Amino acid sequence: MENQELWDFRNPYEWMKKTATSTLPPLIICVAITGGVQGKEANPNLPETLEEQLEQTYESYKAGASMVHTHTRDPESMGDCTGEPERIRQLNAMIREKCPDIIINNSTSAAYGMSIEDRIACLNANPESASLNLGPDMYKLKIKERKAPLLHPRKEQNLDSCTMATYNEISIFARMMKEKGIRPEMELYHPGQYWVVRDLISQGVIEPPFHIQYVLGYVTSIFPTPANLISLVNELPPQTDFSVAGLGPYQLPMSAMSIIMGGHVRVGMEDNVYYKKGRLLKHNAEAVERIVRLSTELNREIATPVQARKMLGFAQTPSMY
Repeated sequence: MENQELWDFRNPYEWMKKTATSTLPPLIICVAITGGVQGKEANPNLPETLEEQLEQTYESYKAGASMVHTHTRDPESMGDCTGEPERIRQLNAMIREKCPDIIINNSTSAAYGMSIEDRIACLNANPESASLNLGPDMYKLKIKERKAPLLHPRKEQNLDSCTMATYNEISIFARMMKEKGIRPEMELYHPGQYWVVRDLISQGVIEPPFHIQYVLGYVTSIFPTPANLISLVNELPPQTDFSVAGLGPYQLPMSAMSIIMGGHVRVGMEDNVYYKKGRLLKHNAEAVERIVRLSTELNREIATPVQARKMLGFAQTPSMY
């Protein structure tokens, strides 16, 4: 299929034309298989070991995911994550062998409390893509007790702190990504962070096509409502594509909104460990399969990794590790 050019999401005539002719761009599905906060204490099906993460990535890839967003667990404390480049590179290599063309996106905020030096160091794993948070991260979270027989049990945790970030520090991340040929996935939590996007563009440290990941429903993000998502999209800079990650119970409705509006989606156990109220996800692929069904019913095809690479500006030859 020929490359899908970016279009003006704010233009009602463009949206009506594409919707009426079923020519909205193919839907890129990113699967966030595990996070930097909760582990198997939240859902026993959440993947922690490298082998578990590989298996769930592979099944999600077969189900329709063209991108995977990863956090790498610390083998000495499996409930936590690590930014150690060699460990991250090991996971990337395992995924590449099983999923030859999937886009591999590594987190640069692997775990709460990591220093900026550790977060920058993880870029030495040389992923194709990496998250680029657009501001400070203030959080207040409760982590369930991790009970035996889970590896590395620990008591319930109450996290209340802030991961700091300045304009200059965000620019350093973006500049290092550009030097290494890593395409940034800009994670935007509220509309004030568009100022940071403008700053990065003006410096030339990010290059089009730009890709923004809206994170909705987080403890300091904009509320996850249809009106707020429309407002965010109305402020997109030119040559920018977007994806939506709705957290917890907002994952499904925000994904549906993004599908309808022509954006893309992120699903998976990093953002939501439940399939529906009272029922835990059995597998990350289960979340991907539901989005495939929903998108197909809404007359949007699912992007292959080849199509996703064209739309997001990645090389067709995947990075090797």
